[in-house]
Amino acid sequence: MKKLRFWAIILGLVIVVVVAWYWFGSSANSKVVYRTDKVDRGTILVSITATGTLDADTTVDVGTQVSGTIAKLYADFNSVVKKGQLLAQLDPTFLQANVEQQQANVDRAQASVDDAQRTYKRTSDLFAKGLAAQSDLDAATTALQTNQAALRQAQAAMLGSKVNLQYATIYSPISGVVISRNVDVGQTVAASLSAPTLFQIANDLTKMQLQASIDEADIGSVKVGQHVTFRVDAYPDQDFVGSVRQVRLAPVTTQNVVTYNVIIDVSNPDLKLMPGMTATVTVEVDRRDDVVRVPLQALRFTPPNVQLASVDQSSPAPAADPDSSGNGRQHHWRDSTGAGGGAQAAEGQGRWRQRSDSAHGGQAGQVAAGGSHSGQKSANFGRVW
Repeated sequence: MKKLRFWAIILGLVIVVVVAWYWFGSSANSKVVYRTDKVDRGTILVSITATGTLDADTTVDVGTQVSGTIAKLYADFNSVVKKGQLLAQLDPTFLQANVEQQQANVDRAQASVDDAQRTYKRTSDLFAKGLAAQSDLDAATTALQTNQAALRQAQAAMLGSKVNLQYATIYSPISGVVISRNVDVGQTVAASLSAPTLFQIANDLTKMQLQASIDEADIGSVKVGQHVTFRVDAYPDQDFVGSVRQVRLAPVTTQNVVTYNVIIDVSNPDLKLMPGMTATVTVEVDRRDDVVRVPLQALRFTPPNVQLASVDQSSPAPAADPDSSGNGRQHHWRDSTGAGGGAQAAEGQGRWRQRSDSAHGGQAGQVAAGGSHSGQKSANFGRVW
């Protein structure tokens, strides 16, 4: 029993020694591998990403002001129409009958006026000869005026019925393309409270507009005239361009999220873009060309404290400037606590400015060196190792 316990203790000690040797020995001998990249020159962008919907620059809903049955259609989807062109015809039977009825009312009112005029003339002649009383003349005058008013009323009603008959023929108000037809022959349309929409016509699909929803946190950076690029699902590998035309002041609140509509002018000469397409929009807020760039990952990396001494001893002295030829010379800056020229390099050339507004969507993969271009100081600095 004692012998078995002795060998168990020996085995446990051996296991502890092997584990300790493996842990501390492998950690001491492990080599740290750093990923490096080249410093180059190029373009950096600060942009805002949003979504939007394409639409024609001008879209008109063509409706009807009178009720009736669609008798004929002269335009269909994708039809190219001119201003004043015939689009549809409602059945005019009841409208024409109404015109005839109003015409009969006018004729009856005219007859009453003629009779009242004869009565007035006769009463006036008798009154001049002293054969009629003043009350008779006044009554004849009143009857004539009343019948004249009734005639005008009947004429106005007839004019309205004629206008309604004209409205039974639907014409195009603008030149363009029919993008929607909502009725068929034989369908009854009722224009009681609001005019039903028969057609939608886009005046020119070669010039479109993109309505993008920009978050309230980013809307302050959007200005009229800024360059915009966007993509649609129909052409995922093609970039389309546009420019900001208008920033609308009316807020849109959806589930406690406030956005603002930004209208973007888009040229569509080849008619690839269609109304209703959803676009992923990138608004270019700021741009710098031909600047020294380093990857953002380089600004986010800081070596552990246990490695600072080895970095200071092994790193070469920093160059005075990055390679101005744009060949992307690699630099290894010393920590600012190092001796000799290391501190000067860290303070002079070793700090690279990271744009504080690049977090608002679409940030560039690299940032520029050498301080702010706008002249404003930023507290958001990173150190390149």
